[in-house]
Amino acid sequence: MLATPAAAETVLYRGATLIDGTGGRPRPGMSVLVEGERIRAVLPADRLPPPAGARVVDLTGKYLLPGLIDSHEHLATPPNRRRAEAILRRDLFGGVTAVRDMADDLRAVADLSRASLKGEIPAPDIHYAALFAGRSFFDDPRTAATTYGFRPGETPWMQAIDERTDLRQAVTLARGTSATAIKIYANLDARLVRRLAAEARRQGLKVWVHTAVYPATPAEVAKARPDVMSHACSLAHQTAGTPASYQSRTPIAASRFLASDDPGVGRVLALMKPREIILDATTSIYHQPRPRPGLCSGELSDALVRQAWQAGVQISAGTDWVAPAADPWPTLHHELAALVKLGMPPSEVIRAATFNGARAAGRLSDMGSIAPGKLANLIVTDRDPTADIENLKTLELTVKRGREHRRADFVPLSEADLEEAS
Repeated sequence: MLATPAAAETVLYRGATLIDGTGGRPRPGMSVLVEGERIRAVLPADRLPPPAGARVVDLTGKYLLPGLIDSHEHLATPPNRRRAEAILRRDLFGGVTAVRDMADDLRAVADLSRASLKGEIPAPDIHYAALFAGRSFFDDPRTAATTYGFRPGETPWMQAIDERTDLRQAVTLARGTSATAIKIYANLDARLVRRLAAEARRQGLKVWVHTAVYPATPAEVAKARPDVMSHACSLAHQTAGTPASYQSRTPIAASRFLASDDPGVGRVLALMKPREIILDATTSIYHQPRPRPGLCSGELSDALVRQAWQAGVQISAGTDWVAPAADPWPTLHHELAALVKLGMPPSEVIRAATFNGARAAGRLSDMGSIAPGKLANLIVTDRDPTADIENLKTLELTVKRGREHRRADFVPLSEADLEEAS
């Protein structure tokens, strides 16, 4: 089912309790005027009468929030259009209006992004990265799956980097994919990480980086001034030692990090906070069953996210895994529940999934809070999610770019929808 209403419609959402995404207190009795894709006004209901011809949606007793943002998804490793559309449809009908795709086959991702923007498929907006890694990384089988038809490491969306690489040309090629950012992934030393980050910034791209790039340490990564560092668990490498390559990683012993805040991790966080580097936590993935022993435990990940949050580092809510088809809600809800469980108040978790998520995606001017001029990305819930994050599941309506998607219209996924591509 395509979204309605038409993007040119003027709608007044009247009388809701507004949770604007910035972490401020909920404001009862507020109205939001939407014209086409954008928010025109946000005012107390008694100061915002409906303009002539506007459709009025009475939200008295309801809660109005910015659309949610998943800061870490993978939609095409390898490409599988049915699976990607199913994940995106569940996201949108579950309140997610934007995602960061953290490096895949961008031929497929770019087409999904276009189809979402056009309204051809019900999906969040997609902001994606082109991947950079050391040449030794590209024996990873995932790289063959995401560069099919080409040699891994030799495509504009997945590039092998070494000291001989023309970094200006490499970043220019990445820009040609319409990527928002480069993702610096693995098997690069600190000097190359710094040079790549500087060149990407010079060319106007965001810089998204794994917290440890192997052999570059978390502190060396932070000194390169990326916009976002992904995976809180890898902060432990600052103390436990950073392997020489992605392939040589081993499980991290958790005990030394659980008794108290770790000083080595604290030094990395002290670099991140003044640089306003966002931590894309992805803590829920470490609580999922794994086919082989994991490199990080959920307990360790939670402890490091808690230390980062208490140190004042901004957290965004990313997943990096996909919930089973039987789950009627986006995977993001698992991450939000995990953040609350480790001690973050629901209001801070909502900020992680809205305002901070928009910053992570490089789109704060367009989304992440409810303010005039921003995209009309909104969700309506029946109960207050700042009282209990599970109240996000009382969702009644998602508005993305001014188009409405009613939760009641969601068709549950089947196992076939999420079947992995061979």
